[in-house]
Amino acid sequence: MKTVKIGGGCLKGREVISSIVDLIVQRGRGNVFVLSALYGITDKLLTGIDKALKDEDSIPAMVSRLKDEHHNLLNELILKEEDRKSVKDELDPLFIKIERYYFGINFTRELTPRMHDIIASYGERLSVILMAGVLKSRGENASYIMPQDAGVITDGRFGDATANMLLTAQNFEKNVLPIMKSDKEGQASDKILFFPGFFGISESGEITTFGRGGSDYSAAVVAAALKADLLEIWKDTEGFMSADPNVVPDAKLIPVLSYEEASELAYSGANILHPRTVEPVRKSGINIAIKNTLNPDGEGSLITEYAVKSDSVVKSLTYTKDIAILKVYASGVGVRQGILAKIAGTISEAGINIKSVVTSQTCISLLLSRKDIDRAHSVITNMRPRLYRESEQITDNALISVVGDGLHNHRGIAARCFTAVSEADANIEMISYGPSRAALYFLIKEKDIEKTLKVLHSYFV
Repeated sequence: MKTVKIGGGCLKGREVISSIVDLIVQRGRGNVFVLSALYGITDKLLTGIDKALKDEDSIPAMVSRLKDEHHNLLNELILKEEDRKSVKDELDPLFIKIERYYFGINFTRELTPRMHDIIASYGERLSVILMAGVLKSRGENASYIMPQDAGVITDGRFGDATANMLLTAQNFEKNVLPIMKSDKEGQASDKILFFPGFFGISESGEITTFGRGGSDYSAAVVAAALKADLLEIWKDTEGFMSADPNVVPDAKLIPVLSYEEASELAYSGANILHPRTVEPVRKSGINIAIKNTLNPDGEGSLITEYAVKSDSVVKSLTYTKDIAILKVYASGVGVRQGILAKIAGTISEAGINIKSVVTSQTCISLLLSRKDIDRAHSVITNMRPRLYRESEQITDNALISVVGDGLHNHRGIAARCFTAVSEADANIEMISYGPSRAALYFLIKEKDIEKTLKVLHSYFV
């Protein structure tokens, strides 16, 4: 049995969704499918929260548009009126609940993390009801199960939950595996079970989401809990590449890479996987296969425990512009006890994630997401007592990652990077090499991304 994740990019419009349905009919029987929301729906739900807070009159029209989008797809994908009505009867109570939540937010003029997660989870709920209905209308043995019924238990952290794998696996043994057993002894199951990604429930029964893009992580949790033979991620791309082909046209597909390599690439800008996807399956030894829905027989990328050795240690180069530096200047910060802990702790207590920290004797450099830099700067400005002399924000950098398992064992990698960047007429602003066995990170100016990646790719790949 496989667990298959289908992302929102593959659930976009009648034509694409129809091709996905055909693919599930051809290759999906006996497997569990973890779905994202239909393309753009989660964004619309979250935008709706902002509008609901400000304008009560906008709520009915917003919910009506969400309802119409799903109903229109059903009208196009399901031929029989009675089948369409059956699915609409399952969907429509959810739209009523969404509308009530919006009105509640407008009435209280308050959005709690709990309510944010509840509303955000509805895109995936709608998606599985729709897809199961479409497959059933084609005569398939299809159904869905919600995380609260399956028993995906989380640590209860709103917006960034982590699954409790021990409890979740125990619940799946009771609640999910029996559904997937064949009705006929000795025959493989033809069941197609849909499962909404992105959220689970705390031990107290609260809906908690895994963060944006967390459906990949959900799929890994489901695969590990089911002890699946394989986790497949269906995308609209071939797999991991040696660089972004939009920047480096001669980038190559990476057929096999290790868990470590995939994690580093996902963390540093490759939008193939959510960075946390590897965690649950790695412990279970389950491989991850990336497959292109537009070319299902293509090679794709396989993620396994061990790296495949190649002539070049470097497998891939990636980058992200979502990086900013908050520099905090003070004398002797490297030897003054507690300064780093106090500054980093104050930022973390404000709910801001620190990606990395680099220190010298006179400066602490904190790497953050660009969306967090202004708030982080404001937080430390209001610190009392003030432990530093001055601070600075830098927002015109990009983070380049050079990834390949075993980099730390090969001499000269950093030197070759410096040479390549110099040849590209760029400058390395900051470098990190050593914490990871599979990656070297450095910062350059954002304007130098394209020429730097092209030179690095010619050097290493």
